[in-house]
Amino acid sequence: MTTTIQAPPPDPGSPPPPSRLRLTAYALAQLVLAVPALAFLILGVVGAATLVVWVGAAILAVSVPATRWIADQHRLMAARVLGIPVPRPYRPVTLGRPVEALLVVLRDPMTWRDLAWSVWASTFGFAVALICLLELLLVVTFPIWWFGIRPKMRARSAVDLWFLAISRTEHLEQRVQVLTETRADLVDHSAAELRRLERDLHDGAQARLVALSMSLGLADQLFAEDPERARRLVSDARATTSAAIGDLRSVVRGIHPPVLADRGLVGAVQALALDMALPVRVDPGLVGRPSAPVESAVYFAVAECLTNVAKHARAERAWVVLSHDGARLRAVVGDDGSGGADPARGSGMLGVRRRLAAFDGTMAVSSPPGGPTLVTLEVPCDLSSPRTTPSSAPA
Repeated sequence: MTTTIQAPPPDPGSPPPPSRLRLTAYALAQLVLAVPALAFLILGVVGAATLVVWVGAAILAVSVPATRWIADQHRLMAARVLGIPVPRPYRPVTLGRPVEALLVVLRDPMTWRDLAWSVWASTFGFAVALICLLELLLVVTFPIWWFGIRPKMRARSAVDLWFLAISRTEHLEQRVQVLTETRADLVDHSAAELRRLERDLHDGAQARLVALSMSLGLADQLFAEDPERARRLVSDARATTSAAIGDLRSVVRGIHPPVLADRGLVGAVQALALDMALPVRVDPGLVGRPSAPVESAVYFAVAECLTNVAKHARAERAWVVLSHDGARLRAVVGDDGSGGADPARGSGMLGVRRRLAAFDGTMAVSSPPGGPTLVTLEVPCDLSSPRTTPSSAPA
């Protein structure tokens, strides 16, 4: 595996490069962190070796987060020295499921690259940082420090990111993996939605239409013998027709609510808020509309979140904040309830995550015991002009 990291051309809006004294402070921080990095490296190796007897799991539960924290500090320093953004590369871990979390950590290649980096950081990296610090402390080497601190720290940072940042190939592989999983989830979700629609039509509109047909058939037979009873059957059939139409409208609303097409996401969310049993404040921060598929996905995601608030939160009030930062549509659903919401439990929140993942969207949940609960939904998209309708929306 080869990873080439080069600093991009200077951006007029980017912060200036760190000063020589700040670079020396980074070298001092690297010296201080080299000792715990070596200690947690040893703990990580011991934990991996004793994992078969489950003692290693407890050791890894301490050593892996600590090593990742130290690596995060070096990743941040290297990003500032080189002037490039370096995202955190670890795979997400599901809290509350220790066995699953352990498997995710062990299968994450960054876990093992962190261990390899710890070897570098506590040996050659330690030596580079020590030289940078000593050159400042010794009078005779001060000119060497003045002219040499920048290239040495840039070289040290480049090696750090060789271990701690994923390469373009790895990024593409992860992207392909995410898209594969998202597509599979979307297919499963679509199949489940089709089954739900079939059940709704079979148990609702279809049953009423069958009863309507039987009533009209019986009325046709009774018109000659008992006109009064036939008229009552026709009247019942008319009521059954109205009920069947209502069932069909409910099914259609489950596919794409008319209020969403007519009034857009803001108006549809405001309509949801009015139907809630508790007061819901809506802050409409959107100027324009997203595309119809994104609008529908966010609408149903907000609807599911508000339904969960009504069912489980024991809240006195709730709120929905809609905004767009130029690249991402964000919807934050909050409540002042009891908190403790776990997105891994229950099919509703999993359905929200799958629905948004089809558009590269994300869902983040903050719900400490005692509340408040905040569900943040984000989907990358552009907004159309507020005076126009998205091209895929019905006229």
